[in-house]
Amino acid sequence: MEYVAQSYRKGVINWLLSGMILVFIMILVGGITRLTESGLSITEWKVVTGSIPPLTEEKWMEEFQKYQQSPEFIHKNFDFTLKDFKGIYWWEWIHRQIGRVIGLVFIIPFLYFYSKKAFTAKAKKRLLFILALGAFQGFLGWYMVSSGLQYEPRVSHFRLAMHLCAALLTISLIWWLILDIKNEDRKHDATMVAPPSYFKWLYGFFTILATQIVYGAFVAGLDAGLFYNTWPKMGDEWIATGAFGQTPFYVNFYQSNAISTIQFMHRTIAIVVAIVVIILWLKARKLALPKTQMNLANAMLGMIFVQFLLGVFTLLLGVPIWLGVAHQIGAVILLLISLNYAHGLFQSRKS
Repeated sequence: MEYVAQSYRKGVINWLLSGMILVFIMILVGGITRLTESGLSITEWKVVTGSIPPLTEEKWMEEFQKYQQSPEFIHKNFDFTLKDFKGIYWWEWIHRQIGRVIGLVFIIPFLYFYSKKAFTAKAKKRLLFILALGAFQGFLGWYMVSSGLQYEPRVSHFRLAMHLCAALLTISLIWWLILDIKNEDRKHDATMVAPPSYFKWLYGFFTILATQIVYGAFVAGLDAGLFYNTWPKMGDEWIATGAFGQTPFYVNFYQSNAISTIQFMHRTIAIVVAIVVIILWLKARKLALPKTQMNLANAMLGMIFVQFLLGVFTLLLGVPIWLGVAHQIGAVILLLISLNYAHGLFQSRKS
């Protein structure tokens, strides 16, 4: 199926890749913002005028005074000076600024290509959905931040998970569309066909990976990585005392005071994800896939081990910023490699 007119295909792919890279950077800076606890430094959301940072000492004092009214300053950073405030302000400002740039990078070229009738009807629908999701992502960002400006100096871990998942869904949809456009003319390869049972494992993998990403956001939002900095045990126990101790039982899996349970779930699901990837890889070898496709399977296997080790060392070392960011970016890379691998199999199945 054609998505983009042939004469505009290269330009559209480059445009989408540029946007995708910006979203990747946005996720990277978002991780830094979270780990440096900078996300609550800007207490207002001004879409246009907020793009200009304080340029005078007077303006800086105005921003600092607003921050001094926030729960984070009152209960946590009450000893902050203006210099300290500037240190956290800039990360949040950069994070928001990248969001504004992403909006422009997507909207302006979209309007240009649209005016040139470069898109088919199906491509228009998918692009409009991606644009709407991007706008919604901006709303979710403020929705998340606002939860930490009310009573407690901490954003809701539910809203953090929504914000992260929306970003990952956005980058995934862009990547899948790029792959669709790049492979429009690819002919059917009989060696790429996998049995239905293999696709069940593939669906299961993405379901478990999505669950793991949600729990990763829960761990980040609740600072759960700062507890039980041992592995494979949680302290001296395989399951920490108090885990699964809340009633009713189901609240243990998401409640903010069930930190030990949430960390246990993140640890355990990581092992499950690794096992499923190994199974997918072993089954792929038996399918005798083409070299390019098998290389993607090998990349998945390698990346899951890298990501697993990053998670373990992030925990053991008490979540240093650089390792925490690397762990988050590792999840994005694993997701993109896996989508690339799955795309080849699904395309062959549809041929």
